[in-house]
Amino acid sequence: MNRFVSLCFICCILLAALSPFCLAEGQSLAKIAVASDDHNDPVLKAMLAELKRSQEKLQLGHLQRPYYIDYQVTEVQDYTADATLGALRQDSTSIGRFVRVVVRIGDYKQDSYYGEGVGTMEVMPIENNYMALRHQLWLATDKAYKAALNGLSEKQAALKNVETETEVADFARETPDQSIHNPVKLGVSLDAWKQKVRAASDLFRRDPALESSSALYSFRVLNRYFVNTEGTVTRNGKTVYSFAFVGREQADDGMRLERSHGYVVTTPGELPKPEEVERDARKLIRSFDALKKAPLVEDDYNGPVLFSADAATAVFERLVAPNVVGVRPELGSSARARGEFGSSYKNRVLPRFLTVIDDPKTKFLGGLTLAGSYDVDDEGVPAQTVTVIDKGILTNYLMGRQPIRDFPNSNGHGRTALAGAPRAQISNLIFRASNGVPFEDLKKKLLEMCKDQGKPYGYYVETTGPRLAPRLLWRVYVKDGHMELVRGAVFNQLDTRALRSDIVAAGNDQYVYNRSEPLPSAIVAPSILFDELEIQRSTRTREKLPQYPAPPLSTVVAGK
Repeated sequence: MNRFVSLCFICCILLAALSPFCLAEGQSLAKIAVASDDHNDPVLKAMLAELKRSQEKLQLGHLQRPYYIDYQVTEVQDYTADATLGALRQDSTSIGRFVRVVVRIGDYKQDSYYGEGVGTMEVMPIENNYMALRHQLWLATDKAYKAALNGLSEKQAALKNVETETEVADFARETPDQSIHNPVKLGVSLDAWKQKVRAASDLFRRDPALESSSALYSFRVLNRYFVNTEGTVTRNGKTVYSFAFVGREQADDGMRLERSHGYVVTTPGELPKPEEVERDARKLIRSFDALKKAPLVEDDYNGPVLFSADAATAVFERLVAPNVVGVRPELGSSARARGEFGSSYKNRVLPRFLTVIDDPKTKFLGGLTLAGSYDVDDEGVPAQTVTVIDKGILTNYLMGRQPIRDFPNSNGHGRTALAGAPRAQISNLIFRASNGVPFEDLKKKLLEMCKDQGKPYGYYVETTGPRLAPRLLWRVYVKDGHMELVRGAVFNQLDTRALRSDIVAAGNDQYVYNRSEPLPSAIVAPSILFDELEIQRSTRTREKLPQYPAPPLSTVVAGK
């Protein structure tokens, strides 16, 4: 074994000064032949031709041959523009094509996917020049093969220093799949949307007290090609259209205030109309005046708190979404997976009236397209609907092709944003309450609980910001039910334990939160009621107000 490790390192050093990989004639990488149908696509044609050549001939001397190779080519077009007070500040277009090559040495049970052996990414020609595409694939395959040799050595050395309780395969066997969709294209006029960004940013002239404001769009067109030596060939695409506006201001006491509103959709027809943008922008602008006048939270509170469906999606995004994915733990770890639910399999993680389903197959919900929908994942595995939490019990993890204990196969959730390594990710994470009630009933229950506890008011969270800090937080008074906006508060110990123990009711409403980052996905949730959460005054440093006023702005929107 030591001789093999040394030989790998010596060969890799020598290879750096030599031409790319040697090809051993007449040898076969796998029993399953590389697919041959390129669907008259020049990119697929180059990928399949070079993959077949690598499958048949890739070997360095007498070192181990790969047992698996895949090519993932990603074409991305990004269009962004932002404006302030009616003037463009940025207008950019970025077009690129990337390839990620994975070469695995060893076998499905134990292979080289470790350290340096996790694949290589290279820039590809954006033109469909067959020989240029193949040449870049050849270079990338060479680098990936050398990295795999190093990775295998590193992994074998690391395994000598740890004890593993159970043997889990390194790579899941999956049935080859053929899934070919037409490439997607940008479906909007950029010139028209630049004007819409200008117009939306100009609306903020209505509040001359705002320190800064902007409107922006970010449109992405992504087409992805995937082939492997098992016989899988996929081509699929997705468009994501994001539009948002944001404003920032300071209260008289120096506290910074920030509000934003965004739209993330996957079809041009779902983008907001000008009247919708103006309505939402006016509402956001008015909220600054209300926030500046709102009293600060001075006293700590421990009691019932009601979250809107919008705010609930933020809670679940932070506390549930990263913990239901089956990401393999570090070598030597006894946990089943990474994350706070890594050792919670078959245990309760939510109230028994909540069930959570991840469903990449559902494309529409409530008349809105779900951003996380797809037919096949980025490892060539067909999408599957998975119940991850059933009546509060964690029953599944979302899986890619890297197995974890008790989960030897993928369920079609291996995903990547651009050209990185696919890993288990959510798609459309949908929370459902078996006993959901109308929102007004939740509000009544909030007041009843506060009354029983002798509290003069409870709290209602309308929206949240970074780290779940409330942006719009209301006191709801027991005496007459009126609401008072407050500011300067944070939650203490809003964590996975609170989700398990303190949610007592949920609504029959639902809010669809489409995300464009870290990759297209959606979280759908109802409003939720906690029986006990701690709210404290924020300790955030307050900044001094500007020493002199901003230049005067007309309070009339330009052109009106």
